[in-house]
Amino acid sequence: MKIAVLSDTHDNIRNVRKALELIAGQHVEAIIHCGDVIAPFMFKEFREARIPVHCVFGNNDGDRYLLTKTADNSNGLITLYGILGEMDAHGFSIAFTHEPQFAEGLAATDKYDLVCFGHTHMPSQKQTGNTILLNPGDVMGKADDPGFCIVETSERTVTRLTLD
Repeated sequence: MKIAVLSDTHDNIRNVRKALELIAGQHVEAIIHCGDVIAPFMFKEFREARIPVHCVFGNNDGDRYLLTKTADNSNGLITLYGILGEMDAHGFSIAFTHEPQFAEGLAATDKYDLVCFGHTHMPSQKQTGNTILLNPGDVMGKADDPGFCIVETSERTVTRLTLD
């Protein structure tokens, strides 16, 4: 199963559209967003992609009530978990959050195949026991190389795509 992992979009609608265009060509079955969507209008962009989105809150997300209400009105395309999301991708267990320290603790449990996080805006990947600990970097473009990752669960591979 191919999953796109994004974080820290921070209302950059232009870069989100670029990312979703790249994702459309990757035959992705799900999107994980590791927080800091910011405003509810961004969910409209994700909804139009017609790919299920699994999302957690970040530290900069604004109106959490309206974000939740917008996700709830997405006809099941957007699932908003709170501060921790968990999903099973055909036997490949995934946890995702925004905060790095929380992610490191989750990875240390060795309960998950993949733990994703955001917040730092810097891409990173490391192996912790049997768990891949992944920060896809940011889509926003705070630093150079805005982008996201594609995870192929059956092969346990991660590929980072940049938004040029």
